[in-house]
Amino acid sequence: MNVQLLQEIQTKLASKSATLVAVSKTYPPETIQEAYQLGCRDFGENRVQELLEKQPLLPPDVRWHLIGHLQTNKVRYIAPFISMIHSVDSLRLLEEINKQAAKCGRVIDCLLQFHIAAEETKFGLSREEAEALLQTGPLKNLSNARICGVMGMATFTDDEGQIRREFSALRDTFHWLKTTWFADRPEFREISMGMSGDWELALEEGSTMVRIGSLLFGKRS
Repeated sequence: MNVQLLQEIQTKLASKSATLVAVSKTYPPETIQEAYQLGCRDFGENRVQELLEKQPLLPPDVRWHLIGHLQTNKVRYIAPFISMIHSVDSLRLLEEINKQAAKCGRVIDCLLQFHIAAEETKFGLSREEAEALLQTGPLKNLSNARICGVMGMATFTDDEGQIRREFSALRDTFHWLKTTWFADRPEFREISMGMSGDWELALEEGSTMVRIGSLLFGKRS
């Protein structure tokens, strides 16, 4: 692990009051423990099974983030401990998170995932779909699933202009939602965007939470 780089990233994010989610998918618990010893507390996984294998092996104050696409039938497995789910892209999933969180006597923080990239393979809502979701009456009764902001993944490209435009679009979507739907909800404050290759651009465009893995831990096998 690149300790010096981790410390530099932590310092830069702290100056912007932004959070580092160390993306630990495919890396062993020993690597996560090393990052934990260096001050990391937020770790991101994208597969439920892998997360379930790692969670019991790490300290109890680790904040686990599910950053990958989540199937509704997998929610019950992570509901007892998950800190935040970044990939909410349907009312059905939000209702299931609320149901399973209530069974555990917990409130689970969630981010609405938006499709901002050129690649069609990426998941996420459009503004129109988000508006339809938020206009749904039952949403007001979801007291155990707390919407705290938005998440998006930029196109995998070397074109910094395109990446900036996509991040800017997500930031604008956040402010639209904040003004229109969440003005009285102080917990709605997160913009999760930026990964190993574009986190600095994301920070400049208003990210409050970056998801960095290979840059810190090395190339995945």
